[in-house]
Amino acid sequence: MASPCSSSTTASSAPGVLFVTLGCAKNEVDTDRMRALALRAGFVEAADASEADVAVVNTCSFLASATEESVEATLQLAEEREGGVRELPIVMCGCVPSRYGEEALRAELPEVAAFVRAEDEDGIVDVLAGVLGLPAAPGSPLAAGTLRTVEGASAFVKISEGCDRFCTFCAIPYIRGRYHSRPATEIVAEVADLMDGGVREVVLIGQDTGVWGSDLGEGETLASLLRRVAEAVRPFGGWVRVLYLQPEGMTDELIATIRDVPEVLPYIDIPIQHCSARVLRAMGRSGSPQELAELFDRLRAEIPGMVLRTTGMAGFPGETDEEADELYDFIADQEFDYCSVFAYSQEDGTAAARMEDQVDEAVKLERTQRLVDLTEQLGFAATASHVGERVRVIVDGVEEGEDGPELIGHAWFQAPDSDGAVHIACGEAAVGDIVTVDLVDSFCYEMVGEIVEGE
Repeated sequence: MASPCSSSTTASSAPGVLFVTLGCAKNEVDTDRMRALALRAGFVEAADASEADVAVVNTCSFLASATEESVEATLQLAEEREGGVRELPIVMCGCVPSRYGEEALRAELPEVAAFVRAEDEDGIVDVLAGVLGLPAAPGSPLAAGTLRTVEGASAFVKISEGCDRFCTFCAIPYIRGRYHSRPATEIVAEVADLMDGGVREVVLIGQDTGVWGSDLGEGETLASLLRRVAEAVRPFGGWVRVLYLQPEGMTDELIATIRDVPEVLPYIDIPIQHCSARVLRAMGRSGSPQELAELFDRLRAEIPGMVLRTTGMAGFPGETDEEADELYDFIADQEFDYCSVFAYSQEDGTAAARMEDQVDEAVKLERTQRLVDLTEQLGFAATASHVGERVRVIVDGVEEGEDGPELIGHAWFQAPDSDGAVHIACGEAAVGDIVTVDLVDSFCYEMVGEIVEGE
């Protein structure tokens, strides 16, 4: 493909693009796709602002605090530009432009050269060429195989976009649109390419992974997709993990697939947000303490040794002291391996933001901290329970430790970028290797391991 830079630069002076990603793993995937498009069009990736000709900031707007962080990161780049030798155009992508629109943002952020909504990110090459005054590349880069530039041992793979749940506290459907599944053939092809490129674990993600396939036709389910993905990773000895399952998504077929397909890890992430039936109804969700407890009891009974992750929210409008205690007691009783806790955020445009009985900020923070203290206690104990086990560990990288270089990896019960890591003081291994390790110690969510020689 012709480069948009060919008329004004040589290969050695191709424009450099700095990519800055904020927010969740789904944004990481989107940035990776934009990076691949840019590199195929002849741009090069810059390590920092001093090497860049243009910066791309992929923003998050899930919470007001995330929006503020995105704006601050953009303004920080603008300040670096003003103090630098050359101009650095800034392109703001993703959730903030999708949520607030170009017209409103341009008035507030004149420092930004272009705004790109999430659904328009595949046009990033033309945007980059436009802000740099370069001719657009002819043709479309989308036909050139999997658009990823993953170099690590694990890769997130989006299986859907958007959400149809419209939980009253969440702006995602307004930012990312209605739910739609990616075709299975496209997902499996991407997984196969990633494994062939050295990836050893794929993590399937989406706003609501459990309903994947519901818009594609009869027989297309998350369970059927997992079986196909498992076939793609099997020749490489790879792993498959799935995140962001809602309680209603745990069908008989899915439970059996997680239990019976060796490549699919028995690691289940179900964000409950709350357990009180009244609070859940106010959130636009369903369930009760009894129904949720029955689900988790069933999962533990049918998938031995399973690891459970969840998410809890403190201070939703109208939450009483008794309901806050109910959530605390439920999490304590369930002893989740991992639990993320968030204070409710009053997000513009959501139904919950207009509700009466908003909880006082100090009360929200107190309830949140109380839950954090509990979940850390449970999580540290769950991590320590793996001491003495012999497990397979994917090597993710090498870091400089107190006593010299150490390998950093993760075991099956640790989701990448979420749950801590396994630190291995010595041993011969490379990034992407899967090694057998004895787990000998733990600290907080981290573990210490020793490679078993000859395994």
